[in-house]
Amino acid sequence: MADPLHRQAKRPVSAALAGPYGHPFHPILVTVPIGAWVGSLVFDIASHLVDDPGFLARGAIWLIALGVIGALAAAMVGFLDLFAIPSGTRAFRVGLIHMTLNLLVTAAYAGNFLWRHSGQGPSGSVGAGMLALNAVSLAVLGVSGFLGGKLAYHYGVRVADETTQAEGFVPVSGRPPRRTG
Repeated sequence: MADPLHRQAKRPVSAALAGPYGHPFHPILVTVPIGAWVGSLVFDIASHLVDDPGFLARGAIWLIALGVIGALAAAMVGFLDLFAIPSGTRAFRVGLIHMTLNLLVTAAYAGNFLWRHSGQGPSGSVGAGMLALNAVSLAVLGVSGFLGGKLAYHYGVRVADETTQAEGFVPVSGRPPRRTG
């Protein structure tokens, strides 16, 4: 891996803010909005299946809010990772699309939160429009997650280089490692 542009995308802009080499914070932080928003969709659907749906509708609002806050934290660190990618490259273009989709999804969930919070708040099952917005937003998040996976696993953005990875496969004892598969 002699390409300096590729090496640049593996190193953090700020290790203190974005995570050290080989341990980026962005993939850890994205689990918060993903989990919260998946949970909110489950609560939305479940609100149509129970006799007292109000608690599920209220829970979905809290999960959406938690997801928006988590997404903003993940976005700040994600911006730093994007800045590590050389502009004008395919990886940078994929990173821009990934970022744009995530910002659109976050805005959609913020709007969904405000929509649910307007008026008297939830009193019954979640409305069809709110549920549909939740489902579509989550689908777009899935597309964005695919692109994020492409950045990490296909292009190796913020992933340790092959020399560092190879250190994990050096035998610990004097005998050669066994194949398990």
